[in-house]
Amino acid sequence: MPGKHLYEYAVIRLVPRVEREEFLNVGIILFSKGAKYLNCKYQIDTEKLKLFSCEVGVEDFEKNLNAFHKICTGAKDGGPVAQWDTPDRFRWLTAQRSSSLQTSRPHNGFSDDLDATLERLFNELVL
Repeated sequence: MPGKHLYEYAVIRLVPRVEREEFLNVGIILFSKGAKYLNCKYQIDTEKLKLFSCEVGVEDFEKNLNAFHKICTGAKDGGPVAQWDTPDRFRWLTAQRSSSLQTSRPHNGFSDDLDATLERLFNELVL
């Protein structure tokens, strides 16, 4: 029997050079409308990132991911988008864009423990 919470998730990707369309999976964003849950987890593997480009500014990626996290969690200092409803924030964060921070298209599943699912997906798809 599937878990009680329907969820959607997307992989957070860093794209060091957008024109090359190469990316590095760095995180997961997980959303469940029914559970009113939206959270993300990320980690930058700087050694892997250096393989894509020697001119990468890791600090800029960290700032972008920090802003992404603030919007995801609805932080007061996350700007106007962070104050939107949870589903709207998830849709905005996972919208297709051509920038150095992108997400995969959303996928879905069922879970009894959303925090554990976030951790499992992070371990499987990022680490």
